[in-house]
Amino acid sequence: MSEEQDKLAAEHVEMDDLLQLAIDEGASDLHLTVGLPPMMRLHGRLEGLDCEVLQPADTERLMKSITSASDQQKLRENGGSDFGFGFGDQARFRVSIFKQKGHVGIVLRQIPKDLLSLDKIGLPPQFKELLFRPRGLILVTGPTGSGKSTTLASMINVINEQRDCHIITIEDPVEYYHEHKKSVITQREVGVDVPSFGEALRRALRQDPDVILVGEMRDLETMAAAISAAETGHLVFATLHTTGAAATVDRIVDAFPTDQQEQIRTQLANGLVAVVSQLLLVRQDRPGRVAAFELMISTSAIRSLIRDNKTYRITSDIQTGAKHGMVTIDTYLMALYQAGQISYEDLITKSQDPESVKQKLQEDADGR
Repeated sequence: MSEEQDKLAAEHVEMDDLLQLAIDEGASDLHLTVGLPPMMRLHGRLEGLDCEVLQPADTERLMKSITSASDQQKLRENGGSDFGFGFGDQARFRVSIFKQKGHVGIVLRQIPKDLLSLDKIGLPPQFKELLFRPRGLILVTGPTGSGKSTTLASMINVINEQRDCHIITIEDPVEYYHEHKKSVITQREVGVDVPSFGEALRRALRQDPDVILVGEMRDLETMAAAISAAETGHLVFATLHTTGAAATVDRIVDAFPTDQQEQIRTQLANGLVAVVSQLLLVRQDRPGRVAAFELMISTSAIRSLIRDNKTYRITSDIQTGAKHGMVTIDTYLMALYQAGQISYEDLITKSQDPESVKQKLQEDADGR
């Protein structure tokens, strides 16, 4: 870290100082926990600041300095609340306040100010064509902190710049603020503008949307509404906490009662346009992180596999679908490793089939 943090050691820690330091250092997250000094996640690793440990009164004071009365009430009544806020014109943060061991804890995630092009994110050129589809479902999946929100915001930005349509985003909380460009963009925050994702989706269909972004498909009602919206002439984007296209399809189908699963498979086969799965890994070649992707684009063969409940064969179709821009997560990880961008440990622990990856590495080594 830079010398700027030294001034925090000797004086009373203020939230503005911490946020400014997070921005200056390029930290992705700021953790404020009783019994520890303020912690920042830099390039994927948590580091403590050179400050005294935080006391209960400190985290309470820091929380109140950025939290509305209504969110403080949610903290008292429900034990936590999530919201977004802007730090001047420098950055936005997604904030989670919560109780732990009876004390207030705070985690702030910095939302990157500049949206990246799809090329800079690492998506192939063929992917951009999907953003001009008149209808269908595009899913962006991956674990928490894998950059799904950034990828989605960048996709929405491409549409906003190049299509004249109405985009509705439903988020909890709103992270990226989009300006109206070629499109009209309506951003609705769950808990502020509308009570739930399901309610927001129902209302959205009456608001002449062309494109709908659902921040998270958390429950059966939201999944069903998103799939129906994709079927009825809208391009729908949504996220799930899954890794890999096959697991994503299974997760959606398994969420429904058994007697509805065949119908859902048919709807997904007809409506699913693409599944983007992503991971965010610590770079080995320089400070920072790099994204790894699996990209499935729905072909007639993949649609048949979904319809016939043969999702276990989707990965092999992705492996042979390079001409469509498809790539498996293991192939992408191998390319990053061979380019010196990620460690061998990350390659093996993050891959879907570590034994096959090891075998391929051995074959490549023998071939040389």
